[in-house]
Amino acid sequence: MEIFSVYLNFLTILTILTVVSGVIVLFDSLAFKKRRLAVKGTSEPVIVEYSRSFFPIFLFVLVLRSFFYEGYRIPSGSLEPTLQIGDIILVNKYSYGLHLPVGNKMVLTVGKPQVGDIVVFEWPPNRNIYMIKRVIGVPGDVVEYKNNVLYINEQEAKQQFIAYKLESSGYSVAQKKEDLVGKQHDIFISDKRVARDFRVTVPKGHYFMMGDNRSLSSDSRYWGFMSEDNIVGKAVAIVVSWNSEFFNMRWDRTFNKIQ
Repeated sequence: MEIFSVYLNFLTILTILTVVSGVIVLFDSLAFKKRRLAVKGTSEPVIVEYSRSFFPIFLFVLVLRSFFYEGYRIPSGSLEPTLQIGDIILVNKYSYGLHLPVGNKMVLTVGKPQVGDIVVFEWPPNRNIYMIKRVIGVPGDVVEYKNNVLYINEQEAKQQFIAYKLESSGYSVAQKKEDLVGKQHDIFISDKRVARDFRVTVPKGHYFMMGDNRSLSSDSRYWGFMSEDNIVGKAVAIVVSWNSEFFNMRWDRTFNKIQ
């Protein structure tokens, strides 16, 4: 399972540090600073000195990560071949709107996910866990899966065979190029794993999510639809990629735009 973070994540800690350091600086300025300056030789307490130094840094990083961009590391192969284990991706957090830093509540909507977008979101069964999948169906879409082929509103997502590959778990898979309502991207399909066919209509305010590694992805086929309230942001680029198995950088994936 592609777990990105747990309850006490970096953003929560950063928010606490920003608030605490800001309160210390404000309280000192209002209650003690004038008295301290009036007494010659009185130095600023260490905790105030550190708070005054780090508060602007904490605030800058908090604003940047809450409303603009954040980085995530891909821990599983559910989106192979598009995203590989060890990819560090950049997520645009204002593609769909502005969120509060704690609680992920959207305070301003500026757009909606489209079919083909790769989205980071809070996992519906446990919102303390972050996941990443591709949007397959938006509200009102009829999504059907037959013999490993997708149909969106009766339109076939045509596939073109590329080659047989080994995915990260060691399974032999067929790599294919899929045309998902005009958006082309590569997918992995295992001929040895029985696909579960289905037909669903995406309800209002929800999305149907799937991994590109179709035979090895825990997605909406198993845990249901993703609510728009769970959206964190849109994955836009691979910043850097590290192959931990061979301890080397994948330079060819650096700064690649995510399709």
